[in-house]
Amino acid sequence: MELRFFTTSHCQLCDLAEALLVQTPLPEPVPVDAIDIAQSEQLVAQYGTRIPVLRREDTGAELDWPFDQVQLLNFLQR
Repeated sequence: MELRFFTTSHCQLCDLAEALLVQTPLPEPVPVDAIDIAQSEQLVAQYGTRIPVLRREDTGAELDWPFDQVQLLNFLQR
């Protein structure tokens, strides 16, 4: 499994989500690719009001903020 983390600079909610992701104990490491949505008009249109968003590359499932550690773990185990 691999994750995409849709974010942008100067986003306090994104910082909170990133800290939660780093602090959540996982049974095995999960690669995370951080994507700054400001680099693409299409990504701004798609995620601009939803960031931070995590997307699983294997299933395409997305988890929008706000989420807690339990929701994050459930998302990763689906």
